[in-house]
Amino acid sequence: MRIAIIALAVAAAGAVAADVAAQTKRAVPYWASIGAGRARMRTGPARTYPASWLYQRADLPVRVVQVFKEWRKVQDPDGTEGWMQANLLRETRTAIVRAAEPIALREQPSPRAGLAWRAAPGVVGRLSRCANGWCRFDVKGQAGYVEIGGLWGVSAGEVLP
Repeated sequence: MRIAIIALAVAAAGAVAADVAAQTKRAVPYWASIGAGRARMRTGPARTYPASWLYQRADLPVRVVQVFKEWRKVQDPDGTEGWMQANLLRETRTAIVRAAEPIALREQPSPRAGLAWRAAPGVVGRLSRCANGWCRFDVKGQAGYVEIGGLWGVSAGEVLP
């Protein structure tokens, strides 16, 4: 049993290290998401700097605007900037509904496609298949295509597989 737990911990640590290594090689700015259930934003790139925010929302999208060793300067959906340890971030693409009203999740990437769901402002979901101003938006298994204009976490004209 101990061997299985140790092997699982080693595998998880390896995945985090690989994610941090991949982030280091990316050109800034780029999109990421908070991978931890609790993540502190600090005023500078070290644990000795005071924490300015405590995020308790895994999958929240952030924009990485600067890299310094194992630290990332990030911008949150409200525009707040600060530093987070890279191991708290993931490459998993997410977005948050920033429209003032609920947005339509369509069955196909077209304004004429059938309505599958609606997502309220502040809802966070995972992104995939982005092209031509539309992305597949998955909120805990409830998925559909949304126009990216109502989201924060994806750039205009961005293409995702």
